[in-house]
Amino acid sequence: MSKLTARDVAIAAGVSRTAVSRAFRQDRSLSEDKRNRILEAAQKLGYLPPSAQAVAKLSDRTITLVAADMENPFYPLAANALSQAIHARGRRLILHAVPPDEDIDSVLRQVLDYKSEAAIVTSSLMSSRMARDCRAQNMPVVLFNRVQPDELMTAVTCDNYGGGRLVADRFLGTGRQKIAMIGGKENTSTHLERSRGFRDCLAEAGREPVAAPSGEFSYRTAFDAACDLLAQADRPDALFCVNDIMALAALDAARVVGLSVPDDLAVIGFDDIPMAAWPPYRLTTVRQPLRRMVAETLDLIEAQLSDPEIHGAIRILPVTLIERDSG
Repeated sequence: MSKLTARDVAIAAGVSRTAVSRAFRQDRSLSEDKRNRILEAAQKLGYLPPSAQAVAKLSDRTITLVAADMENPFYPLAANALSQAIHARGRRLILHAVPPDEDIDSVLRQVLDYKSEAAIVTSSLMSSRMARDCRAQNMPVVLFNRVQPDELMTAVTCDNYGGGRLVADRFLGTGRQKIAMIGGKENTSTHLERSRGFRDCLAEAGREPVAAPSGEFSYRTAFDAACDLLAQADRPDALFCVNDIMALAALDAARVVGLSVPDDLAVIGFDDIPMAAWPPYRLTTVRQPLRRMVAETLDLIEAQLSDPEIHGAIRILPVTLIERDSG
């Protein structure tokens, strides 16, 4: 049988040879309907473009990490831990970084073309399209520190809800009266679960946050939000930031306005990134069990590679409140 070419795909899809080339480059001038038609034809024929053929030769025994929010130090830390653990198991890690403000589908074609044995996703939202296409290629996928409402998705996460409760309980136990929160991106499971646990614990004590602006998981946005809160006459005396980067921003904002931490303001974060322990911050925070999360993720991948029928498992691992000077 002769070798398949882009011309064969073009004939099967009823498009031009040039359109086939654009379909494999994520060319924005190509309509989504036409791209899907071309990719479906290529899949049925078993065609791979030359670039994918070259990559496939390098992809044996690899696991793909699809990572977003790389400006948050927790995720480079997680990527490093995953890389070491994957290498120790005789495999290699391929990293695909999702560009800021884009969804995971922006790297979908690259992920599928590499034909890794499995994929780990830290992006806040994995589309149904990517999940469907990965399943069609029998590629196990595990969400890392994320969950989403899909009964077929497999995930490993820390107890974000329980961590939020730990923070609220700490503030209540130390007598804080005006407790506020700086939240993250509202469509992410980390924000939703951490804030829900925090609010539920306060509600059980007949309390609620006096303010809850969004910090978007961003240092600059959180810094501005904290400055606004702390400039108010009736400013809070306790502040939960749902990740550490925003908590460090709040500590810097407190210094700018001349407040003493923790006397005037208690601040608690979430993640326990290395910067949290730095002497200028000494941040009290909730620690994720990173190494255990990595091990559980790779165990789930091994299980799915052994039995493709395994899916839908969600493992939630306990967190710890790390007490330092800020709260």
